[in-house]
Amino acid sequence: MSTTTVNPTTGADLVTYDDHSDAEVNEIVDAAQAAFQDWRRRPLSERADVVRKIGELLRERAGDLAQVMTDEMGKVLGHGKLEVDLCAGICDWTADSAADELADEDRELDGGRAIVTYQPVGIILGIQPFNFPVYQAIRYSIPQLVAGNAVLLKHAHSVWGSALALEQLYHDAGVPNDLFRVLKTSNDQTTALIANPLVRGVTLTGSGKAGSIIAAEAGKYLKKTVMELGSNDAYLVLSDADIPTAVKVCTTARIYNNGETCVAAKRFIVVDSVYDAFRDAFVEQMTAIEMGDPNNDSTGLGPIAREDLRDDLHEQVTKSVHAGAKLTLGGEVPDRQGFFYPATVLEDVSPGMPAYDDELFGPVASIIRVADDNEAMRVANDSRFGLGGGIISKNVDKAIEMAINDFDTGMININGYNLANPNLPFGGVKDSGYGREHGGFGLKEFVNVKCVMVTES
Repeated sequence: MSTTTVNPTTGADLVTYDDHSDAEVNEIVDAAQAAFQDWRRRPLSERADVVRKIGELLRERAGDLAQVMTDEMGKVLGHGKLEVDLCAGICDWTADSAADELADEDRELDGGRAIVTYQPVGIILGIQPFNFPVYQAIRYSIPQLVAGNAVLLKHAHSVWGSALALEQLYHDAGVPNDLFRVLKTSNDQTTALIANPLVRGVTLTGSGKAGSIIAAEAGKYLKKTVMELGSNDAYLVLSDADIPTAVKVCTTARIYNNGETCVAAKRFIVVDSVYDAFRDAFVEQMTAIEMGDPNNDSTGLGPIAREDLRDDLHEQVTKSVHAGAKLTLGGEVPDRQGFFYPATVLEDVSPGMPAYDDELFGPVASIIRVADDNEAMRVANDSRFGLGGGIISKNVDKAIEMAINDFDTGMININGYNLANPNLPFGGVKDSGYGREHGGFGLKEFVNVKCVMVTES
């Protein structure tokens, strides 16, 4: 079988790839296991040096990698370059920090001493989505390589070019060819991979539905999983919010990466006393965003990555409007080439609507009016998701207290928007998944925390 990628800006076919056969997949897994047996015994410092080299090559090839992402999924070219720069930073931080994070620990033991050591376990399978083709792969694979594991990447079919470019870069940096491989496989083949006893862990970034399926499949074989799933992140605009700051933050947090970001702001919960001022300024900013060719510097919003995803997004908007939401801006599929969808604003959003209950993966903002700051937090937590979120307030101390004690989510921005940081944990709660990446936490997700107890005479 074969798979053809499509340029979402033009709708034209890009490249046709031959899928891996079942026999080829099994050969790749066996070779990765053999490579792991050598790699795990190499000094951590040597593994870290290879990751540093990956960071260097990422910076050297940033333009080429960004162009592939733009061609395959419509990412604005400048955003692609920022993505690659973030990935290089992840390599740097992980290489510099791994020795401390994975150092053996001495513990007390009656009659002797104990050692807690962090040892690699084997092959880690990563199942990754289209929206950050380089970052999603880097985020899980770099800590696993430094920790001493082997890595297999099952990327989204629509971004196989990005995946293969990354595979070549890894090998050029000194990663053994069989230690990191891209798998061009079907869903059925991926299910068989999870069952393979040589695959010791599975990490997935994707939808809640996909996470439930993969976690259940891995659970059959008692395999560790990390799930970074979708969300419907709430940004609270409190009664004392600075409106220009709120508008700038919320616009960026909704539109970045064409709105196709799991940790994007999606629900804007605005206190009544500042609602009209925020809404008017926010709609003005959303209206001003230039939608067009993602290769152009002036473009702020490119196409949705696939036609089916664009159509699904429009259906969610339409259902929300039919259920009583007010369409304030956008909401119409443009009559133009490519899979574009305009910046869209919905008001009067309430429970039971897709715009309130579900994740809208594209440039659609849902504004919800609430009476006061307390109700804002209640509505924010009225979601099955909990990946990220934000609070806009001049009273930073109050916002921090609310973030720590009240906001039921994994990551919270106050008066700003951050996508990810190499030194800080990334992950969520509830239907947004479990496990953490970045900040040293990813280094320990797939290791054997081994205890050695020594009795001394």
